[in-house]
Amino acid sequence: MKTLDKSFYNIDALSLSKKLLGKVLVNQVDGKVLKGIIVETEAYIGAIDKASHAYGGRRTERTETLYGEPGIVYVYSIYGMYFCFNVICGEKDIAEGVLIRGLEPLEGLEEMSFTRFKKPYEELTKTQIKNLTNGPSKLCIAMHINKSANKKELIKENSLYIEDHNIEVAPSNIVETTRIGIDYAEEAVHFPWRFYIKDNPYVSKK
Repeated sequence: MKTLDKSFYNIDALSLSKKLLGKVLVNQVDGKVLKGIIVETEAYIGAIDKASHAYGGRRTERTETLYGEPGIVYVYSIYGMYFCFNVICGEKDIAEGVLIRGLEPLEGLEEMSFTRFKKPYEELTKTQIKNLTNGPSKLCIAMHINKSANKKELIKENSLYIEDHNIEVAPSNIVETTRIGIDYAEEAVHFPWRFYIKDNPYVSKK
């Protein structure tokens, strides 16, 4: 399995959102390896996107990570207790990124199960199995991703990275639709910048 390098991320957010589908997010935690296939993404483009934390060139201590090099991690908190995991892309200082919204669990299922539901994987209900990683904050909990990952480069040396497992996702199997949870973003609400693998059970919302 090949680890994606910086050059893979040096493209615009809309292109990367689609290219990441089928790639595998990996986190190594306390000797355990956790892996999930990326099945749902959202693109955010700071300059023109009222849903972006960097809309209109806004630069604060919180958003500075968005302006970083391609292939670094942007983690932010919501509701004061949950996290969302994003990949920065494109040229430095343009503030484009991709939110990872859904994963299909691939490795480390027992660890994910105990982390999310405090019981073995084989005891999970069908609903709980789907709910392991079918949302941005759910997958962060299952994958042990928190604010400590913010600003880190997606490389093996940092234990958090993305691999290519040669999983092909045909364009005809990619659904393009509107993003979720951005009702405040005026016209950006209607941008079709969410992408997911058709019929995958780990997509947060069809």
